[in-house]
Amino acid sequence: KMLFYFLQNFSANGFVGSHLCRALQSRGMAYRAVVREGAQANPGTAGLVRLPSLDAHTDWTTALQDATTVIHLAARVHQVQDTSADPLQAFRAINLHATLQLARCAQEMGVQRFIFVSTVKVLGEETAPDQPFRAGDPALPLDAYATSKHEAEQALRALVAGGSMELVIVRPPLVYGPGVRANFASLVRVVRRGIPLPLACVHNLRSLVGIDNLVSLLLRCTQHADAGGQNFLVSDGHDLSTPDLVRQLATALGQPARLWPVPLAGLQLAARLTGRQAAVQRLCSSLQVDISATCQGLQWAPPVSVAEGLRRMVADMDGTP
Repeated sequence: KMLFYFLQNFSANGFVGSHLCRALQSRGMAYRAVVREGAQANPGTAGLVRLPSLDAHTDWTTALQDATTVIHLAARVHQVQDTSADPLQAFRAINLHATLQLARCAQEMGVQRFIFVSTVKVLGEETAPDQPFRAGDPALPLDAYATSKHEAEQALRALVAGGSMELVIVRPPLVYGPGVRANFASLVRVVRRGIPLPLACVHNLRSLVGIDNLVSLLLRCTQHADAGGQNFLVSDGHDLSTPDLVRQLATALGQPARLWPVPLAGLQLAARLTGRQAAVQRLCSSLQVDISATCQGLQWAPPVSVAEGLRRMVADMDGTP
């Protein structure tokens, strides 16, 4: 068997990592998972390695022994209330410097392919109507998180240039599915409670990716001969407006969607008065990605529909199968 190695998110139980782990196990693929010392690992996780820290000096020798492929998921992600004196440096410590340390060690130990999970935010925060992001678009990171990921992409390309280790970069949009937290879980709770949302006048389109579709693509990137040296955008292949997302969630929850019309200018004014401009901007703006190059280049298609992905997520929240 080939040995697949992935790094779980160091913040307790990695959302993507835990799903990837189960997918590898179900396919009988050998792997090694890494978590921080003291973090709770998923039950049944095989080949577990614990490391005391993730930084520019981490010793990866044991974790990378005999590994052929690295899927790097660990990151410092967006902080709702960032208390760091220098947020960019805090993001760089994990997303840039620790990533480079892992990649250097992987290269030295003969790893053949390094798969780096970045973010679509490297390309920007929103798209114009019918102008989705494409993999070859110029980078336009606008916050500290996206900047650190963009810097990591550039540093990794420089590191592998002329060497034998192949680099694959995957840039997902918002990921959802069983176990999701933060804003997406909050939206589900609001819809479940029947709280009316003033979003009926929003006419945007956003790309999302269900966790099963992201894991499917990551596994394809470990195996496909043409993946090396490429950037891939990923999504469910079906974009939704924010009101449509609320309707789909309501359907999955078995209840009506409660949307009422408030003009966009009214939403923006309320956002300014309450200091929630960023949240309202995400709800109202478009962010689309074109995955046609991904599908063609890897002979891949998202295996799970949006409706089914949302159903699985809601069922997990309900504790039902």
